Amino acid sequence: MTTASSTPSPDTSQPAVPYGTPDAPRIAVRGEARLEVDPEIARIGITVASRGKDRRAALEDLTRRNATALELVKTYGDAVERLETGHFSITPELTQRGRGERVRTYHGSVHITAELTDFTALGELTTRLADLDLTRVDGPWWALRPDSPVHRQARQQAVREAVQRAREYAEALGAGLAALVELADIGAENAQPYPQSPGRMRSMAYGAAAEDAGAPALDLEPQRQHVLAQVNARFTMTPPRL
Repeated sequence: MTTASSTPSPDTSQPAVPYGTPDAPRIAVRGEARLEVDPEIARIGITVASRGKDRRAALEDLTRRNATALELVKTYGDAVERLETGHFSITPELTQRGRGERVRTYHGSVHITAELTDFTALGELTTRLADLDLTRVDGPWWALRPDSPVHRQARQQAVREAVQRAREYAEALGAGLAALVELADIGAENAQPYPQSPGRMRSMAYGAAAEDAGAPALDLEPQRQHVLAQVNARFTMTPPRL
């Protein structure tokens, strides 16, 4: 006596994805777009430091210098899109002589990040910041905004390139595109908001500020940004004339 199996038998009448049929062959292509555009924002890192024989003196000195740096950045108004304070520390430096541990001096630091959209003001601001006592400036780091229309433009161009490539393949077989089966976004995340090889400027100023009318503005050339978008696309086409 035989019993019927509860497991259905596989249906072999339909082809497995991603294969097509002789009447509706499939084409799989990749579309890619690479754009080179001007940056939209520039970021600089500002590190303000202090040093004192006791903790209170180091902290008060750091507070004063931090306020001076923040006030200077804020004078540039709308040119500064974002201003943030990050890491802060007060660290004792111990002597290496004698049996007991003694604090030789205290070191304080606070890190500030400024984001600017006016690149004309950027050079002047970095120079004036570097001219302050115990202040270090790092950057600039050029970038596009995360919601920049350039990213959308690159993705749309990648899709158009995929359609054009698939059409060329179909025409080479004497056929034409029939329908879009799948469109997979595999590369839009590679359009980096931060450059992979950012231009970098570092300046440090220790001691009294210059006594003249002010240090000349630094001439900074914006670094071009490279945006990459890629898609995978599958199409069906009309029967080829082989």
